Amino acid sequence: MAAASTKSVLNDSRQIERAAMLIQMGARMQVLESETDLSYERLLRLYKEVAGKSPSKGQLPFSTDWFLSWQENIHSSLFLNIYEYLSKSMDMDPIDMLTKAYRLYLEQVGAAEIDPLLSFTRAWRLVKFVDANMLNMTACSSCGGKFVSELYENPRTYLCGLCNPPARAGKCKGERSLMLQ
Repeated sequence: MAAASTKSVLNDSRQIERAAMLIQMGARMQVLESETDLSYERLLRLYKEVAGKSPSKGQLPFSTDWFLSWQENIHSSLFLNIYEYLSKSMDMDPIDMLTKAYRLYLEQVGAAEIDPLLSFTRAWRLVKFVDANMLNMTACSSCGGKFVSELYENPRTYLCGLCNPPARAGKCKGERSLMLQ
């Protein structure tokens, strides 16, 4: 009986550490509930303690459209390429792989002095969409890079947003844009 109790305390401790790390990365409550075994009330108290504020309210975005618009697609594709590389080369728990891939994404956009567009919660949602076959990766017919795309995108004619940017790409004021680099 004592061994089971010790194992439970260790598991609970790991769950709290994981939840705190996810909160620090900007995860929303729905992500925390999905990725830990902790109760909503306990997660709420932990969120307030770690973040110093109450969690955001409301539903998570559930549209794949955000990941397909121009700059967002480039950021999403960078993240998902990192995630897929890690999943092929490392044996890790999926949420640990997600956090590692997200940190590498932040490192890459930071090194390029570009503002990150992909939040941790959106990265989590992107992986869920790919796992559910709502989105996939398609190679650009021009550069060969793999980009997030709709499920039935024709790979022979697909052009990524870097090879074929929209007419007004990079015309944003006051933002560090991909095209202004």
